Amino acid sequence: MEVMRLEALSDNYIFLLHDSKQNIAAVVDPAEAEPVLKKLTELKADLVAIFNTHHHNDHVGGNKQLMQHFPKVTVYGGAEDRGRIPGQQVFLQQGDRVEFADRIAEVVFVPGHTRAHIAYYFPPEQAGVGDLFCGDTLFAGGCGRLFEGTPTQMVDSLSKLRSLPNDTRIWCAHEYTLKNLQFALTVDGDNADLKKRYDEVKAYRSRGEATIPSLLGVEKRTNPFLRWEQPSLQSAAKSSDPVQTFARIRGMKDRF
Repeated sequence: MEVMRLEALSDNYIFLLHDSKQNIAAVVDPAEAEPVLKKLTELKADLVAIFNTHHHNDHVGGNKQLMQHFPKVTVYGGAEDRGRIPGQQVFLQQGDRVEFADRIAEVVFVPGHTRAHIAYYFPPEQAGVGDLFCGDTLFAGGCGRLFEGTPTQMVDSLSKLRSLPNDTRIWCAHEYTLKNLQFALTVDGDNADLKKRYDEVKAYRSRGEATIPSLLGVEKRTNPFLRWEQPSLQSAAKSSDPVQTFARIRGMKDRF
């Protein structure tokens, strides 16, 4: 399974999964149809699945047009998003599995950004790396805003993702990394790994290069929203309670 990163809207990423043996494809969170259709034409591949993480329009905006071009495509989403994702046919819950390109993804229920958000985790094959498609729950250097969920839910959701192997590739849906790290430095400024990462990301973006995917091990060392037990973050939040620490840091980011 090859993962192709497609740019969309102002800062969205769409991920096209390609099985070259069968020449079929699946797409994760098609914000719009045109970039997907263009790549499918280049590949001469048939679209068989749309994997949605949540209902926001910048993740499902291309569903209808893609369904018109590929009437047999199957549209997946969270069970609690019923009625909110265009064309949804499969309603997924924690622990469900979906298959593509002879790989099986585990569905992780990760409410917080929305009440129905899910992620798709493809475990590694043999000596390979795993792939996590996490929508707007976990970002490189950050996490999603809490629109429908609570801090407790988000901490639980991020804990699930944090428990995955360090070499898991994080395919999040937006290019927010530089600004996320700029904020992270305001609450975790003595973190040497964070300072080094910020310099690297600043260089990438100055060359117009993408910062996605990131690696989970890097996120655990530098992302403040995975580090709520760390004394430096608890000091910044003026709390020793993990959920309250997360909530206060998230509130600071909202105002940043």
